[in-house]
Amino acid sequence: MDVSTESILSGEEKEVLDGLEFPEEVEEALKEVISGTDPLDGKDFNPVDYINALFPTEQSLANIDEVVARIRMRIRKLDDDIRSSIRSQTDSESNGKQALEAAKDDIHEVFSKIKDIKEKADKSEDMVKEITRDIKQLDHGKRHLTSSITTLNHLHMLVGGVDSLQVLSRNRKYGEVANLLQGVLNVLDHFKKYMSIPQIKQLADKVNIIQAAMAQQVVADFKNSLSDPDLKPITGPDSMICNACKVINVLEPKIREDILTWLINKQLSDYLNVFNENFDVAWIDKIDRRYAWLKRILIQFEEDYQHTFPTEWNVEERICTQFCITTKQELSKIMNERRGEIDVKLLLFAIQRTTAFEGFLEKRFAYTHHRGDKSQTENHFQGLVSKCFENHLHIYIEAQDKNLAEMIDKFIADLKMQGVPKLGDDTEGAVLPSAGELFVFYKKCMVQCIQLSTGNALLLLTETFRKYLAEYANRLLLGNLPKVTSGGGLANILKDKDNEVKFNEDEKRLICCILTTSEYCQETTQQLQDKLKEKVNPDLVEKIDLNNEQDLLHSVISNSIQLLVQDLENACEPALTTMVKVHWQSIESVGDQSGYVTAIVSHLRKSLPIIRDNLFSSRKYFTQFCIKFVNSFIPRFINNIYRCKPLSAIGAEQLLLDAHSIKTALLDLPSIGSTVQRKPPASFTKVVIKGMSKAEMILKVVMSPHASQTSFVESYIKLLNDTDTTNFQKLLEMKGLKRSEQHSMLEIFRSQMATSNLSTNSSMNASKESTGGGGIVSESSRIKRLEKLIKKQF
Repeated sequence: MDVSTESILSGEEKEVLDGLEFPEEVEEALKEVISGTDPLDGKDFNPVDYINALFPTEQSLANIDEVVARIRMRIRKLDDDIRSSIRSQTDSESNGKQALEAAKDDIHEVFSKIKDIKEKADKSEDMVKEITRDIKQLDHGKRHLTSSITTLNHLHMLVGGVDSLQVLSRNRKYGEVANLLQGVLNVLDHFKKYMSIPQIKQLADKVNIIQAAMAQQVVADFKNSLSDPDLKPITGPDSMICNACKVINVLEPKIREDILTWLINKQLSDYLNVFNENFDVAWIDKIDRRYAWLKRILIQFEEDYQHTFPTEWNVEERICTQFCITTKQELSKIMNERRGEIDVKLLLFAIQRTTAFEGFLEKRFAYTHHRGDKSQTENHFQGLVSKCFENHLHIYIEAQDKNLAEMIDKFIADLKMQGVPKLGDDTEGAVLPSAGELFVFYKKCMVQCIQLSTGNALLLLTETFRKYLAEYANRLLLGNLPKVTSGGGLANILKDKDNEVKFNEDEKRLICCILTTSEYCQETTQQLQDKLKEKVNPDLVEKIDLNNEQDLLHSVISNSIQLLVQDLENACEPALTTMVKVHWQSIESVGDQSGYVTAIVSHLRKSLPIIRDNLFSSRKYFTQFCIKFVNSFIPRFINNIYRCKPLSAIGAEQLLLDAHSIKTALLDLPSIGSTVQRKPPASFTKVVIKGMSKAEMILKVVMSPHASQTSFVESYIKLLNDTDTTNFQKLLEMKGLKRSEQHSMLEIFRSQMATSNLSTNSSMNASKESTGGGGIVSESSRIKRLEKLIKKQF
């Protein structure tokens, strides 16, 4: 039984219920409090639905008294709950007011106690200040007293030290002098702020006078001890010389440098006499003797003065450094005077001996290089002598120029004599061995030159590299490719009376070999350029440029590919000529592929495996060759299609079958004749499909009826997207139309081109209106039958 709201609620009650809506946050709070599933608790409670749920049928009204009793009992319970809640809220409000008053009283009491504590703390602080006032005064006095006692002690040490220095100096007890002098100088530093006091100033002046006198005395004793030719100086860790060095370390650094300069010059005093420029031993062919002389001096020095000089003086290293500087000056002078006597063999001998000597010195004294806590391994001696050869390195560069010229001539002669390396030989693909030899020689020269110089000499060597890279590319690579004749053909691919091309297998292998060799040279040239830029002086990096040579090598690759393409084109040309000579108008039925197609596929199967096998290490260029060939062959094939005229419908079908056969062969071109079938590159496939689809579309247009000229023209424009009037006229000639028909269609074609801004849909609608749905579409069933025939053939 359904009950409506109007039947149980008055208008006023309905109005109250409709307005009884709570905000969303109140509803959420009610859900948390009321978690039951009673319909009366729901936000969208509907009394009508509730009543209908209690009394679904008229028979259920028999229990109405019992239901009403339950509802009244629930109402009484709700009233009791509401009264109880109201009473509890009233009691809570009264209790809250009492608690608030109690909290206020507690706060007043806390503030009172805090105030009392603060007053007591202020009194305690005053008491502490009073107690510690005297302690601070005592502490201040103690610090001043300590400072005074320390200063007096330093003054006593200074006075005593000055007196002791004078006595020890007169007695030449340098070991004690060194320690005492350092102590006196340290103490004197504490009196810098007291220099205004006359007594302190006098002590400082006295110390300076003692230092000056000490310096003169120690230097004189040092030199006298080492200069007397009749007496061998007493050396060792406790000798007078060793102790004198300790005193010198305390004195001004200039005194130590003067002593070291004197000592080094003394050790090298005989060097210039032994190797006087007027003696034969001074010439660079006996340069080893100079270095042997120094090694003997070092051995003798170590025996005579072991543990005598301080380690930080690095006496032996400084002797070697000065020796190198002097040797460089002497060698530069004598080589400039006798430059005409220097040849590359003598120059390299001198450089090799010198760099070996510099390496020996670097290893010997590597342990003496220190910066902070880390030992340095900088090559201090590298180039210290060998720099003198830089001005003569042009002799080395000229010699390498001559060697490279001879190498290029040898490479050319070897190629003519030995021919192209065959596949399976111990070579890298089909790369000419001469390419590897050339770059091995380049590497050897570069490494050798870097040891001599990374400046202008390396730059000159780079220019020599560039020169002979160009020589190699022009004379050996380009020079051995088939030459282009003045008539525009290739000498090696001129046809004989039987229309056979003259490129044999060896000639094709030669072209492929030159291509792969050029690729190898191009990649290695880039590596050579990178290495030269890495090694050359930073200010010369921008002058290292082998890009022109790489471009030249790339042009060799392009020429090689073009030769291979032209060769294959010429192989296919007789078949294309045969295609034009066929009487296409007289063909009565469509059969297998034509003979000219078989000839083209045969040439492809014969030529491609040779080229592919010889370019197996240059896959990207083999792909380029394939793409260039189809890019050239397909337009020629399409041009020959235009020349097949007049053309019957059956002839066009046969040509369409032939075009499909050629497309299939071209798509298989990269792997044709190979036992390993690879999917052709997408770039290649795209070119073939696009080009051959145009050829197929031309033939389909030729096969279409032309009863409606306007429809035919519009279909041609839509399907071929070709705006060339000449091509359209060729297609009309293929159909064998009369001159008048051709003229009429050409006028329509020109008109359509003039209004080419019309949309494609408009053109299609116009075509349907003029032909009633005829045109190309009317021949769709015929073309479908032809496509089925093609699939059956393949």
